[in-house]
Amino acid sequence: MASNSIDGEAVSGSGLCINDVLTDDELRSILGRVESDKDKETFGLVCKRWLRLQSTERKKLAARAGSHMLQRMADRFTRLVELDLAQSDSRSFFPGVTDSDLAVIANGFTCLKILNLHNCKGITDAGMKAIGEGLPLLQSLDVSDCRKLTDKGLSAVAKGCCDLRILHMAGCRFVTDGVLDALSKNCPNLEELGLQWCTNITDDGLINLASGCGRIRFLDINKCRNVSDVGVSSISRACSASLKTLKLLDCRKIGDETILSLAEFCGNLETLIIGGCRDVSADAIKSLATACGSSLKNLRMDWCLKISDSSLSCILSQCRNLEALDIGCCEGLTDAAFQLISNEEPGLSLKILKVSSCPNITVAGIGIIVGKCTSLQYLDVRSCPHITKAGLDEADFNFPECCKINFNGSISEPVVLL
Repeated sequence: MASNSIDGEAVSGSGLCINDVLTDDELRSILGRVESDKDKETFGLVCKRWLRLQSTERKKLAARAGSHMLQRMADRFTRLVELDLAQSDSRSFFPGVTDSDLAVIANGFTCLKILNLHNCKGITDAGMKAIGEGLPLLQSLDVSDCRKLTDKGLSAVAKGCCDLRILHMAGCRFVTDGVLDALSKNCPNLEELGLQWCTNITDDGLINLASGCGRIRFLDINKCRNVSDVGVSSISRACSASLKTLKLLDCRKIGDETILSLAEFCGNLETLIIGGCRDVSADAIKSLATACGSSLKNLRMDWCLKISDSSLSCILSQCRNLEALDIGCCEGLTDAAFQLISNEEPGLSLKILKVSSCPNITVAGIGIIVGKCTSLQYLDVRSCPHITKAGLDEADFNFPECCKINFNGSISEPVVLL
């Protein structure tokens, strides 16, 4: 009986080896039809030729390796598109990613489009300069919590990677408006920008950004305490057609001008985080609800102390696709906000509702919401003195079976409103 071996011996009954019959392109076509990563790895175990082809076709890789091993990976995975070197407390290695590693990446992974360096605290501007010079195809870069980086290195990335679409720099506290100027001049396709805790960013930087990057759909400037209505309004005007997510947590200089600008220009807005923006008025929120009612899905406005019952009722009535709402610590809100919702209106789409530290909301108000929200999955009632587990049990509301109620912080919070 003829051998069934694939590598080096005849295929059963034919006298031919499959490696003699199929070209590299045909084998790549076969590999392209393999769906699971596990099966693709198995493909590479057949023989050295198939392993080489499987390696050259690999697109994604997560690694914890030094320069020598990275060079070997670069030689093997020649068409790699995505490389994840992110570190965390649970998955880190000593000494971590270094500038030498980035030099190897810049020279070896020339097809790279996505690079994750989150929490790689050892890298500096020298490594960023190498990335900017060696990876012109790069479209996504995450350097969040890489705390040694400054404008110099990140501007080099902006100048060398002109097709950059996504850039996350959360926690890079040495970053200033200079980076935003470089992005504006060199990266017109920028769509997603994360600047959380970049406290040196000001209105001037946002104005410059808006002048050259008109396709931004996601902007996170949480904790950027030096930005105000002037800078954010320039973004809403320039990116009116694209902006879908705007995060302004604890930006204390934000007020009605920003909200009214969003209402006027950003009809496609889906996620808005304004927690801690205490100058936002009830009337501005009503304008936003009316203008963005069909698109808004996630709204966080905890500690917006001017929010009134009528403005909350307007949100619930107008924003029919709203899925997540945080009104924590809005002490002026009462059950009346829920009572104002017409019984004739259709049910709400809310899946997440946070009313923590709202002392004037009671079990009665929760009952109205439960009756309207058949898809509710998470309810936060921490520090609400009139809402207790015993009280809700006694009321015997028909909560959705999957709904979790957080009375004391023992249940982990959804991340959608962070």
